[in-house]
Amino acid sequence: MKKDTIGEPLSRVDGRLKVTGGAKYSGEYKFPGLTYAVLVPATIVNGTVTAVDIKAAKYAPGVLAVITPFNAEKVPGYQPDAKKPVKGLKLFNDNQVHFNGQPIALVIADTFERATYAATLVKATYQVQPFETDFRKNIDKGVTPNAGKYKDYVRGEADAYKNAQVKIEQEYIQPSEMHNPMELHVTTAYWEGDNKVTVYTKSQGVMSSQRAIAAAFNLEPQNVLINARFVGGAFGSSLRTWPHEIAAVQAAKFVKHPVKLTLTREQMFTLVGYRPLTIQKIGLGATADGKLTGITHESHSQTAVYEEFTENAVNVSRFLYQSPNVNTRYKVVPLHIGVPAPMRGPGESTGAYALESALDELSYALNIDPIELRLRNYADIDQERNLPWSSKHLKECYQLGADRIGWANRSPKPGTIKDGDWLVGYGIGCGAFGAYRGHAEAKLKLMADGSINIQSATTDIGPGTNTAMIVIAADVLGMPAEKITFDLGNSSLPPAPTQGGSSTVSSVGSAVHDVCVALRQKLYTLQGKPRDSMDEIDYAAVIKEQNLPYLEISVGSESGDNAKNYSMYSFSAHFAKVYVHPLTGVVKIKNLIAVVDAGKIVNQKTAASQMKGGAVGGIGMAMTEEAIIDNRFGRYINGNFADYHVPVNADIPQIEAVFINKPDPVINPVGTKGIGEISLIGVAPAIANAVFNATGIRVRDLPITPDKLLS
Repeated sequence: MKKDTIGEPLSRVDGRLKVTGGAKYSGEYKFPGLTYAVLVPATIVNGTVTAVDIKAAKYAPGVLAVITPFNAEKVPGYQPDAKKPVKGLKLFNDNQVHFNGQPIALVIADTFERATYAATLVKATYQVQPFETDFRKNIDKGVTPNAGKYKDYVRGEADAYKNAQVKIEQEYIQPSEMHNPMELHVTTAYWEGDNKVTVYTKSQGVMSSQRAIAAAFNLEPQNVLINARFVGGAFGSSLRTWPHEIAAVQAAKFVKHPVKLTLTREQMFTLVGYRPLTIQKIGLGATADGKLTGITHESHSQTAVYEEFTENAVNVSRFLYQSPNVNTRYKVVPLHIGVPAPMRGPGESTGAYALESALDELSYALNIDPIELRLRNYADIDQERNLPWSSKHLKECYQLGADRIGWANRSPKPGTIKDGDWLVGYGIGCGAFGAYRGHAEAKLKLMADGSINIQSATTDIGPGTNTAMIVIAADVLGMPAEKITFDLGNSSLPPAPTQGGSSTVSSVGSAVHDVCVALRQKLYTLQGKPRDSMDEIDYAAVIKEQNLPYLEISVGSESGDNAKNYSMYSFSAHFAKVYVHPLTGVVKIKNLIAVVDAGKIVNQKTAASQMKGGAVGGIGMAMTEEAIIDNRFGRYINGNFADYHVPVNADIPQIEAVFINKPDPVINPVGTKGIGEISLIGVAPAIANAVFNATGIRVRDLPITPDKLLS
């Protein structure tokens, strides 16, 4: 009987490459004649570029070219008559400026240093127009997004909470939070003739990047090769093909040399999206015994004037708790800023912060324990869609987390537990995120020596994708993991979806599972055995017996029709224990416990790491991160790594990930659900609720800084 491989704590198969510097990222590929591109930012917020003086830059040492709106070769996909018009900002296609820092020129030189210097020599003149970057001032200009799914939602009676025996109404503010992965965004591109281009870029989806660049330059997709073998973190910032990536490809064609374009850390604050500033209003109504009678959730988020960004900030309130009356309203406020982008737990993390904080406030108004209040309003079905859950074990999450955090030691009266000079508090926050499965394909090659190579064009932004795929393959094939390799991160491989939405293991893992099953069935057939035989296989011996140099199989895999009959989500319950110093307002997070209902866990080691990484992001959301814009100049005050505060080692407590580890019977053959998003969703409110339990001070405007606890 073979031992199950799934669930075993396998170390990352590419871990040694990463820690020794052997892993090559997009900016580390060198080509003959490689040149370097540097973007020149606009110094106004709104208006037009009337002229660009490039003379000094053009004749600076090593400069090959300077691209501006006045000399750029037109990108076909940017034009109105394009077959597939590119959406969003179109660099150098016109002279319009929509936000401070928007690139208005690009310098290409033979070294990065020379390009950087020459970029400082480019001078532009502008026709300045009025601008708006003040979110509060313009919130009344919010509009319902164009897409139909964002229209107002009503189940039962709208605003029914107002008639409840006990009610709370509060406003919660989530500031802009910026993507700051370790790896900067880098794109290296070179053309072969006029119709074929190779691009090394920081991408979460090589297939989507291929489609985007092919559409931009009117190329056949097979003539665009995208490479993203290693990605140094992304959090959602690489879910789309950004204008600077197209600019790098455009520049390579312009100078007929390979071009590498690297964003600066400051440009990462303006050019690759962020979690948008959002103001939410929550109204909760309940009976005296704690049964919810109404939920109203309203949200206003900022977006760009040139492109509308939306996310599902209010959706979590529609299904997470049982209530006969629920209504949500979602609006966006166009401003002269760069466009936001999905950021880990997009929408749901913002929405859960408001909902979970409001539910905590209601628990104190009712004098009911926060966990007990959640149990009294436990949703046994998805009320929004009127469907049963494919699986849901959130009650078990409550119990396990409460036991591990020491919830029994919590006082229902805030500010009453002390440890020396420190006030002690406990909090809970829950998360939910859709469990998705998309179409994916995988190709397997069995070698003469019995080793296996599997290929699929997915990517790995850090969670250990290739490790998970090897674990799944080893389990199905009944062979050691070290005999299996997995290739990814190249658009020439069998197609796979973008790594986002916590769906990679479910989608690509299913294809890997199915191609391994197909191999076993093929080998049984070659041996004259039933296809569903469970005999052990000597893979090398079968290849030798059949006199084959190798055996190759490809399969496609996607969700079955049965999935439509269920609502599929991953769930989490996060527990926080905090210490707060009453004289200084300093908060120390002593312990975080994440209890996770995410189906079958493929690899305990990398899954726990991913949960801890998400918790660190949640600590940043709760305690440190806030992008501050100076509305006089439409420019970020702290748009750099020195002034924008991300959590550092001293901020990180003991973090524990606990998995329910029960397979979902519907979503895929492995039984997995995603964990990437729920690792963060619910962390911030757990911390905020713990701070209130410690101090009796409710901070509704993140981040929770000492001044807010002392004012």
